[in-house]
Amino acid sequence: MISSKTSIDMIETGKRLSKFAKSSSYSVKDIQQYLGLSCPQPIYRWYKGVILPSVDNLLKLSELYQVHMEELLVRTGYILSYDVEKMKKSNMEERIKAYYFKLVA
Repeated sequence: MISSKTSIDMIETGKRLSKFAKSSSYSVKDIQQYLGLSCPQPIYRWYKGVILPSVDNLLKLSELYQVHMEELLVRTGYILSYDVEKMKKSNMEERIKAYYFKLVA
């Protein structure tokens, strides 16, 4: 049986989700309405790292921020030599390298 040693750092993922929202100028209310949530509490809980968004909400957030779903998540104990967030979207070669190193680490 193959065991996975990868897990998601909920605190850092929450910080990243918050950073994407701020850099895209979306308020919690905007995100709440976009996702069709009845209240904003889940979003605040994501930002604090208490819970993670569902896969459906991650997909919607990735579409909203125009990034891959994987860019919204932070792995525990994971060091990436390339900072994907800081790269320009037009620099596809560097983005591919970053994803490659992310996968083989």
